[in-house]
Amino acid sequence: MTMGYSEPLDWANVALSSLSGLNDLHSSVQCVLSQRDAPFIPLILQCPNGHTICSSCKHRVENHCPTCRQELGNIRCLALEKVAEQLQLPCKYQSMGCTEIHPYKNKLKHEELCRFRPYNCPYAGSECLITGDVPFLVSHLINDHKVDLHEGCTFNHRYVKPNPYEVENATWMLTVFKCFGQHFCLHFEAFLLGMAPVYMAFLRFMGEESEAQGFGYSLEVGGGGRKLTWQGTPRSIRDSHRKVRDSFDGLIIHRNMALFFSGGGRQELKLRVTGRIWREQGQ
Repeated sequence: MTMGYSEPLDWANVALSSLSGLNDLHSSVQCVLSQRDAPFIPLILQCPNGHTICSSCKHRVENHCPTCRQELGNIRCLALEKVAEQLQLPCKYQSMGCTEIHPYKNKLKHEELCRFRPYNCPYAGSECLITGDVPFLVSHLINDHKVDLHEGCTFNHRYVKPNPYEVENATWMLTVFKCFGQHFCLHFEAFLLGMAPVYMAFLRFMGEESEAQGFGYSLEVGGGGRKLTWQGTPRSIRDSHRKVRDSFDGLIIHRNMALFFSGGGRQELKLRVTGRIWREQGQ
């Protein structure tokens, strides 16, 4: 009798062919602990009973299987790792418009930068944890933070402080403008730069940085025959309010200059910041 030679089984292909669909495949390579967040990272461990867990979660269960409590050790599940290497998964922001599909090991990196991921609330007065798309955040700012919404591409912002010598750190104001079908956040703040009180105005775009590059804006403050002007590109709200402020990317007015602009014997701060937004040519 002739003995035939059989190739070793490719367990990854066997596993793939035995699963009924992408959802089954996805759930088969998810960590029992972190499955709500992400599929397995490349190193997959298994206990003596065959239960699997990703290596990054091993310390969380003190080296014991969360299913049967057997000691985990360092036994790798190579077949499941091969399955995972072939897995293509949609972005978790698919319902928000993302159509990209990535190998599972690249999925998290993509989602960290996905343009469809939710934005953080741009309100600077508190650590607001609300996230969402732009229409939702505009409504949230108006209804929950009582922020004013103005239509138009020019603005005239007035800031008054009875005692200009008492500057509380991060005293702020926020106004939202709708212009060219987009939304912009105008910030005006008083804060301490070291020991020196300063005032700062800057604009943020409610959208992606690549979209923000299509717009420009100018700010102007003055009085007594003098004026300061600023011209720049709005920053995306992907950059936090603090990041923009601490980079000094806006109109900065030192207190002595602000009092000069205010007039009235330097007894009261009265600043009027004007400006406009425009669409850059070719956009």
